[in-house]
Amino acid sequence: MKPILIGIAAAFFFAFTFVLNASMEATGGSWIWSASLRYLFMIPFLLLIVAARKNLQPLLLEMKKAPKQWLLWSFVGFGLFYAPLCFAAAYSPGWLIAGTWQITILSGSLLAPFFLTTVYTKNGPLLERGKIPYRSMLMSSIVLLGIMLLQIEHARDISLGVFLLGFIPVLLASFAYPLGNRKMMALCSGRLDAYQRVLGMTLASLPFWLLLSLYGLLTEGAPSASQTWQSLLVALSSGVIATVLFFQATDYVRNDLKKLASVEATQSMEVIFALAGEILFLSVAFPSPLSWIGILTVVGGMILHSIASNCPDPNTVKVMSNP
Repeated sequence: MKPILIGIAAAFFFAFTFVLNASMEATGGSWIWSASLRYLFMIPFLLLIVAARKNLQPLLLEMKKAPKQWLLWSFVGFGLFYAPLCFAAAYSPGWLIAGTWQITILSGSLLAPFFLTTVYTKNGPLLERGKIPYRSMLMSSIVLLGIMLLQIEHARDISLGVFLLGFIPVLLASFAYPLGNRKMMALCSGRLDAYQRVLGMTLASLPFWLLLSLYGLLTEGAPSASQTWQSLLVALSSGVIATVLFFQATDYVRNDLKKLASVEATQSMEVIFALAGEILFLSVAFPSPLSWIGILTVVGGMILHSIASNCPDPNTVKVMSNP
């Protein structure tokens, strides 16, 4: 029960991203500053965490080995992930973006053929190209159905152009995030822990965030004190607290696939928390019955997907290493 509760707490703090981004957009803040300030503020906190764990020097040495790959995949995994999410906040409510974001489980599955994986069979380890997990994809279709219900309800009162501006960026982010992070995990080959990877990718994506900040300064002017403060809260809640909690929860159950699936499924609660936050603090309209059906379908599909994707093949053994 403890890992589940920690996982739910992580989802709660992750939801702050969607609520605060919506708040900043509603008060006239630019998506440019919402995106760039989060990662700029994350750096000192992550530096303290990694340095306290005495893992800073190994990280810097690892980054020197392949700087171009660090720059490229950090830009994909962080830049093309978070900037589009912030852009979408100008056209969709936070709870809807949180629901649509769950499509990443489908996007991640479709990326499987682009990676080589080591499969431990009864006859020994084999290196093979990843295969699309059709069993879990079937469960993903339930999530997709829920997202369609959410988007159909939202699309009734807006133009096609506004709908696409709120949906396409989230779709792009759903592919960029798993692609960038998986490429980095493959590059590091277990030599870095999750905290080091997050800090390394934040540092490597820094050129993008600085260029985006310069563009924002020239086109939008400096961020307001309110947006700066809220961006700091996003960096703390989502970038630091939620990440630490989620890693802790998965670490507790890393050797139990069924419990790990349950912890992963807790992240679908982001939709509920984001919705509650916007209703309480931003006075958004209460969702219609159709939207509620869509939300519950997304949450249920996430749970079923996690269960299906963590049922091991009887002919293979999944080896889980220590973090």
